[in-house]
Amino acid sequence: MNEFKRVFSTPPLDWRKQRLGEFLERVDTRNVVGDQNVLTISAEHGLISQEEFFNRRVASENVAGYYRLVIGDFAYNKSYSRGYPMGAIRRLDRYPSGVVSPLYICFRLSVGAPVDSDFLAHYFDGGAIDTQLADVAKEGARNHGLLNVSVKEFFEIETALPPIEEQRCVAQILDTLDTAIREAEALIDKLKAVKQGLLHDLLTRGIDANGQLRPPQSEAPQLYKKSPLGWFPREWVLRELGDLAEVSRGKFTHRPRNDPAFFGGKYPFIQTGDVAVAQGGYISTYSQTLSARGIAVSQDFPAGTIAITIAANIADTAILARPMFFPDSVVGAVVYPEHNIRFVELSIRRAKRSLDARAPQSAQKNINLQDLRPLLLAVPSKSEQDAIAARYDAIQAQLEAEQIAVTKLRQQKNGLMDDLLTGRVRVTPLLQPVQQPAAQMGA
Repeated sequence: MNEFKRVFSTPPLDWRKQRLGEFLERVDTRNVVGDQNVLTISAEHGLISQEEFFNRRVASENVAGYYRLVIGDFAYNKSYSRGYPMGAIRRLDRYPSGVVSPLYICFRLSVGAPVDSDFLAHYFDGGAIDTQLADVAKEGARNHGLLNVSVKEFFEIETALPPIEEQRCVAQILDTLDTAIREAEALIDKLKAVKQGLLHDLLTRGIDANGQLRPPQSEAPQLYKKSPLGWFPREWVLRELGDLAEVSRGKFTHRPRNDPAFFGGKYPFIQTGDVAVAQGGYISTYSQTLSARGIAVSQDFPAGTIAITIAANIADTAILARPMFFPDSVVGAVVYPEHNIRFVELSIRRAKRSLDARAPQSAQKNINLQDLRPLLLAVPSKSEQDAIAARYDAIQAQLEAEQIAVTKLRQQKNGLMDDLLTGRVRVTPLLQPVQQPAAQMGA
C-alpha cells in the first residue's frame, strides 16, 4: 500500500520542472530581536504557538538561537506525524512573526519567483514532494527521530509546477474549501459548547409543562428543593439506579482471555475502549466478536442497554444499537419501561466524576455493582424524562449532521487535491492554448 497521500505521476508537458532552490530561499535569521512567540508545527493547525497548542511553553527560556519567521514564511518539520510520514511543511499564517527550532528547515519564496504562495502551501500539504523526500531520507538513518534530510538535499528536490495563472485558480478553489471547513468546524465547536450547557440545564432545571426550561433556582427558588445532589425541581424525586434499571455485570470467564477458539464468530463483543469512543451515543460498531464457545462464557445484553465502564475508564457510557456481549469490565443497565433510556444514560453520565472519585487509586481504577446500583439520581416524571431526552437528541442530531458535513467537505477537498495538484484535471480558463482542440492547434 502506498504510504503517501497521493501519487504524483508524470506532470503535464507545460508544467515547469525546477528545483526548490530555484524559487525558494532559505531563512536562517537568528532571533536577535528577542521574539518570544515560540512556534511548533501541527499537521492540523499549521505553525502555531506552543502556548496555544500545548497550553504551556515547551522550549527553554533562551531562544536566541532559534530561526525567526515572518508571516508568509514556511518551515519544514522533519519528524513523523500521523498522516505525514515525511514530516510536514507549513506556512506561517496565524501571527506576524514567531521563532522555531533550528532543527526545522525554513524558507520563503524568492523575490519575483513565478510561484503563488497559496498554491505552494497546498502543494506541500498535498504531499507533492513526499516521494522525493523519501528517496533522500532512505539514504541515512533517522537522527533523534528526524528524517535524514539535509538543507542542501531539500533545496535540490525537483518539482513540477503549473503556470502561475493556473496556480492561482487552484489555490482559490482549495482556499474556498478550507474556508468552508473552518466555518463548519467553528459551528461544531459552538454546538458542543451549547450541548454541554444544555445538558447541565436539562438535568438540574428540567422542562416544565409548557415545554420550556424552568427558570434557574436563583430566580425562582420556590420551584426547587435541596437534596444531597443539589437543587432540583420540587416535582422530582431521588431514586437509586437499581430502581430504574436492571444492573448487571458482563463476564468472560475463560482463561487465558486471549484463547483464539473463543473469538472470531458472529457475536459482537465490546470492550471499555469501544464504549469510551461512543461518548454516550448509540454503539453499533465493535472491534471483536465471539464464537459459539465464547458466548457460553460471556454475558449478552439487548439493544437499548446502557453500557457502563467500570475498569480503567470509569463510567463512560454508550447505548447499544443492537444486542452485544460484554466482558466483566463493562456493566449493562437495562432500563425499565417506565423510564426513558436516554434520560437515565444522561444522569449516569452526569455522575461520572463522583463515580470516578470512588474508584480505589490502585494500579487500575475500578468500581463495581455496589457503586452503581445505589447511585442516587434525580428523576422527573416519565413525560418530562421523554421531553428532556428529545431536547438532547435534537441538538445531538444537529451536531452529528454538521460533523458528517465537514467530513464530506474534507473528502471533497482531498479529491480535488488529487486532481488539481497532479494535473489530472486542469483549471486553466485563461490559458486557451492548453485547452484548444488539436484541429484548432494545427490551423
